[in-house]
Amino acid sequence: MGAVDLSIVIPVLNEEGNLERLQSEIAAAVAPLGRAYEVIYVDDGSTDRSFDILKGMAARASNVRVIRFRRNFGQTAALACGAETATGETVIFLDADGQNDPADIPKLLETLDDGYDVVSGWRFDRKDDRITRILPSTIANWVISRVTGVHLHDYGCTLKAYRREILKNVRLYGEMHRFIPVYAKLVGARITELKVNHRPRTAGVTKYGLSRTFKVILDLFTAKLMTSYITKPIHFFGGLGFGLCGLGILSAVETLIEKRLMGHYVHSNPFILLAIFLFQLGVLFILMGLIAELIIRTYHESTGKAVYFISDRINIQGHVD
Repeated sequence: MGAVDLSIVIPVLNEEGNLERLQSEIAAAVAPLGRAYEVIYVDDGSTDRSFDILKGMAARASNVRVIRFRRNFGQTAALACGAETATGETVIFLDADGQNDPADIPKLLETLDDGYDVVSGWRFDRKDDRITRILPSTIANWVISRVTGVHLHDYGCTLKAYRREILKNVRLYGEMHRFIPVYAKLVGARITELKVNHRPRTAGVTKYGLSRTFKVILDLFTAKLMTSYITKPIHFFGGLGFGLCGLGILSAVETLIEKRLMGHYVHSNPFILLAIFLFQLGVLFILMGLIAELIIRTYHESTGKAVYFISDRINIQGHVD
């Protein structure tokens, strides 16, 4: 087994027609680099012959590792499992469908060696359906970049390279793998983007459709809260609460103006109901922010987790960085 410098993590779901060719392409791309590497395949509950093929590949090559889930847990879970298993100082994520080109791996590593912590692939000439895949993805990438402040052209591209020390500080849940660069930025990672080759699928079928767009939107809310307000949730909920209370007060003022100028009775004016509703909702948001603040403080104090991340220490007794 020996020491490993590079770990390549590949989630697999019913890709029996792509695996052998993919492994050959990875070997052809990485072997000339002279770096010790491992390829970690995570079978995410495949129902075809994928696992049998992976077992055969592992029997022929000692640097091929295979993990099999009992059922389908999703791409994020597969990538998280692979990242936790990886022993290399550099970790590369790669799709098993053959659309990511392993020939781009040396370019990713070269860019990473220029001083970056994350190199994100950009499928600038994407070989997918324009209406169902490319258009929703373009819109989602623009929205994510605007909301998070981490500007990337292609969040959905699995082909990315990371320093393992960055991934150690990232915990993935749900379907949050596409937001890893956002979480990496939170701990001070240096991120760049690299144009990569994208190929049409030659075997198997895609596992994703338009429904994935809605999941991205929901995950975006979570990512924004976790990165911008994780230590100060009262700022988020309190801001919303004060805004709603303000709108409630404006609605009440409108009710009084109509009563004075037009003689409209308050009890027959719908604005008074809106005023009461908005003000109560605002108070509830403020109280929710206070509860979230207590939960966050209890979490950090009980687990001993700091609210900061240290890059280096110099002449600090008891620490060697």
